[in-house]
Amino acid sequence: MEQVFANGLYLGAQYALIALGLTLIFALMNVLNFAHGQMYVLGGFITYTVYARLGLPFVVALFASGVTLATVGALIEKFLFRPVIRRSVREESTMLLAAAIAFLLDALILLLFGEKQRGVPKIVKGVFTSDALIMPYDRILVGILAIAFIAAFVLFMQYSKPGRAMRALAQDRVAAQLMGVRVDRYSMIGFALGAMLAGVVGGLLVAITGISSGIGGPISIKAFMMVMIGGAGVVGGAIAGGFILGMLESVGLSALHDYGDITYLVIFAALMVFLSLRPNGLMGKPWG
Repeated sequence: MEQVFANGLYLGAQYALIALGLTLIFALMNVLNFAHGQMYVLGGFITYTVYARLGLPFVVALFASGVTLATVGALIEKFLFRPVIRRSVREESTMLLAAAIAFLLDALILLLFGEKQRGVPKIVKGVFTSDALIMPYDRILVGILAIAFIAAFVLFMQYSKPGRAMRALAQDRVAAQLMGVRVDRYSMIGFALGAMLAGVVGGLLVAITGISSGIGGPISIKAFMMVMIGGAGVVGGAIAGGFILGMLESVGLSALHDYGDITYLVIFAALMVFLSLRPNGLMGKPWG
């Protein structure tokens, strides 16, 4: 049982970090970023290139991944989403744009990095063992880093000036604009921050599971599941949804390993029942 709980915490920390970026973009701009999984994949490949190919330290590779994805996110918001949001009166336009960006990133990633799965050398060697728990040290380190990034994000949103401005935009966009909040600037910062989180978690997990060009779609699906569990646009809900999904996956893989790979079939069925009872998720209201 301790092993299942530890695996669930480890998965939940990664999933929560993925969901935070997605829910931040949705809260600020009311945009479903279907390309979030592709940003995760791009971050993983950047980390792989800097760490495994160039031989630079893992911390440098992770920093490069975050900065690159933040830049990509800022450019996407400024030159793609912002003009579409201004000119279009239909929300479907941003959804189609996000889907197009996802397909574009998929094609670019395949062109640049190929279709083979890539891995990197272990960042920490060794395995922690006890009577009831076996956990590689690199997983422990990645889990601790993910939790640290989550805490840093929450503190940034709560106490920094950009964080307070983005919280105001999420609560009431018009009121925030009337109070002097520069909507365009903080929308771009929020989108860049969301993309950066996707790139960082992609960089973290490339050291554990490797990375391949075809996993962007499944990662996006998991991210949307977490957001639906916690409530769209709710930061606390995204964190809760990530840990809940991580625990469900860990328990499911442990309990259903004799029945084939049906863990996500059960999780999807449970999610449909849950949403029929709580369509707004666990928290289900704008956060602030």
